[in-house]
Amino acid sequence: MYTMARKVKRGFKYRFYPTPEQATELARTFGCVRLVYNKALEERTRAYRSEGRQVSYTESSALLTQWKRTPGFEFLAERSSVPLQQALRHLQTAFTNFFTGRARYPVLKTRKRSRQSAEYTRSGFTYHDGHLKLAKMRTPLRVVWSRPLPVDATPSTVTVSRDRAGRWFVSLLCEDTIAELTPAGRSVGVDVGISSLATLSTGQKIANPRPERRARLRLTRVQRDLARKLPGSANQRKAQLRVARAHAQVADQRRDFLHKLTTRLVRENQTVAIEDLSVRSLMKNHSLARAISDAAWGEFRRMLEYKAEWYGRTLILVDRWFPSTKLCSECGHSSGTIPLPCRQWVCEFCGAGHDRDINAARNIIAAGPAERVNACGADVRPQGKLLSRRAISDETGSPAGDRRESPFSRDGEEVNT
Repeated sequence: MYTMARKVKRGFKYRFYPTPEQATELARTFGCVRLVYNKALEERTRAYRSEGRQVSYTESSALLTQWKRTPGFEFLAERSSVPLQQALRHLQTAFTNFFTGRARYPVLKTRKRSRQSAEYTRSGFTYHDGHLKLAKMRTPLRVVWSRPLPVDATPSTVTVSRDRAGRWFVSLLCEDTIAELTPAGRSVGVDVGISSLATLSTGQKIANPRPERRARLRLTRVQRDLARKLPGSANQRKAQLRVARAHAQVADQRRDFLHKLTTRLVRENQTVAIEDLSVRSLMKNHSLARAISDAAWGEFRRMLEYKAEWYGRTLILVDRWFPSTKLCSECGHSSGTIPLPCRQWVCEFCGAGHDRDINAARNIIAAGPAERVNACGADVRPQGKLLSRRAISDETGSPAGDRRESPFSRDGEEVNT
């Protein structure tokens, strides 16, 4: 089933349970990392506004040495220097992304809104036979090794984090060898939606689990309970923890479903074609923003991208302006605007009946091989003539079916996976 193999950098995330001493040490390290990041950011901003110059990483590293000797900041010298240096490198990366136009200007980190984490390079930890020990700690971490690391793998970095629900995680970045899958000989077009998370060009509909919607009653109850608590009280902190745990459970369910779905699509198909949607722009629709956020279209695409690269598959991005919904997949005729509540329509040119989502998925897979767009973000221009279903079958190897077959047969029934 597997052919060639490639080496990739891959993170392995595990949950661990620190001792009280380790938890205290890590909490202080998180605070020092935030402090160093914020002070370096303020210094960079001040130097640019007052002197018109940019502060490099080397200058920031020299400032860190001075801060450790400054009265009132001696506690910085008590922590491991590795995560503090990594915080400066992350700030340097943030500014690089800003100047190249890939991100916004960096902002200050806060204890409540920012992710609590610390990154250790090889000089800041030791790993041997399942025993992971960080700098400034006497005992190894109690890690739950839910899956084995690659054979003879040596972690290059270790990232320790704590989420809002109070759970501790450690992520080890290793070099892993991933074997490419054998060619599948099949192609599929995927149209994402809300009622059906993914509609395939084969006619199958994969139902949207909607984890946030199913847990909405519980989320409402715990958030209402939080609103009644006295600000700053111990009961408020307990209520905040219950809210965070409820949201963490929803996020875990969504992530688990997307991993299973994307892995299945990549394993079963040689080529996967999807629309290059701008999820950020779609989220501005306040009527659908909550449902779109619950569907996590952006995460769905991200998983498809890296899994297709890992296993030697091809991911095709069809331009977001391609009229996949209103084009007839039988004759290529473009109908007028089809309202969103209209789920089934009939082509006025050839009389073929269509399911809205299945028709869009078939048009996506037809446009994909015709334009040969890859996942690097190249644009697709709307076609003047769409491939017919028989041409789709000849090019992709997937059966297109009889033109006289009703589009509302059993192939179009919703399948819950």
